[in-house]
Amino acid sequence: MPKITPFLWFDNQAEEATHFYVSIFKNSKVISINRMGGGAVTGTTFSLDGQEFHALNGGPLFKFTEAISLYVNIETQEEVDELWEKLSEGGSESRCGWLKDKYGLSWQIIPSTLSKLLSDPDPAKAKRVLNAMLKMGKIEIEKLIAAYESH
Repeated sequence: MPKITPFLWFDNQAEEATHFYVSIFKNSKVISINRMGGGAVTGTTFSLDGQEFHALNGGPLFKFTEAISLYVNIETQEEVDELWEKLSEGGSESRCGWLKDKYGLSWQIIPSTLSKLLSDPDPAKAKRVLNAMLKMGKIEIEKLIAAYESH
């Protein structure tokens, strides 16, 4: 079975970004840092909670866009708050659980509660949750539950 690994193109911040991401996620590690003969970093390999990534210092030719994002499915508001704060620092916050980190990479910080509530068989409940979520930047579980339970 082939292994699919995200490959991230940075201008010249692959090593810095690698250490930044590994410092944020539990069960994460730097696997390798690849250097040219003169010591300049060409790329890295790292894992975030078991998911392997490759990062390249490819120069300024390509930039990240929202067309691809890293989706982080978590359980608690505490986890949402912690990841939101750390990943958005120096970046930008967006809507509906999306943010860009300081390198321009898009992330979705989504509690599993959102998916559960949106998939409720009662369309009115699911719509209330969707409408509440559409007004949020960072996802707030208590507000989703309040919308779900309102009449």
